[in-house]
Order: sequence, then C-alpha cells, then structure tokens
Amino acid sequence: MAMRVVNLERGLPSVDQARSRLKQALASAKRDRVAVLKIIHGYGSSGIGGALRSAIRQSLKLRRKEGLISAVIFGEHWSIFDQQTRDVLEAHPSLARDADLDRLNEGVVIVVFES
Repeated sequence: MAMRVVNLERGLPSVDQARSRLKQALASAKRDRVAVLKIIHGYGSSGIGGALRSAIRQSLKLRRKEGLISAVIFGEHWSIFDQQTRDVLEAHPSLARDADLDRLNEGVVIVVFES
C-alpha cells in the first residue's frame, strides 16, 4: 500500500487527543512500512485555520526534524507544481489518483516515510 489515510478530526478530538492519535498513526504506519500517510486534520471553522490544524502541523515539523519521517507536504502544496510532490509521485505513481492532489486542501498533510 503506497498511502494510508488517517482522519484525526473525526469525533472532534481535543488537541491532546489528536496528538495522541497522530503518534499512534505514525508508529503504526512505520511498523507496517507504509510509504506515505495522508493526515486529515481539517481546516477549522474560524477562517484562519483551527487549533487542531496548527498543532498537528507543528508536531509533524518536529517529527521531521527528529528524523522520524522523511518529508511533510502541507495540502496546499500537494500539487504537481511542487517539486517535493513531484518527487513523491515519481516514487509512488499511484498517488497521482489521490483526490486531494492539486486541490490546495489546507485540511490535510502528506507524510512521507521514505525518500
């Protein structure tokens, strides 16, 4: 399986609950050797992005710095016009069929485990 999808906004969790789910999802994906994980965190209803979105993105940036994941592509950059996206699509061509590709969806993040 090239990509697994995890919906962290389901059930309207608190930030701490969502971070816990994220930690579990990352560990599970790594254990199962999933190449790419799509995290759905939602955008938030305020019009500027919600607390969940900000917290999950910050957590993923830290996991990247720690070396737990290879890359993080925010949904608004998940586009064929983004070099990092093109690199992922070259390694995993089936992801070109992802519904969020080229949708500029700020409610998702693509997590890459391998280069």
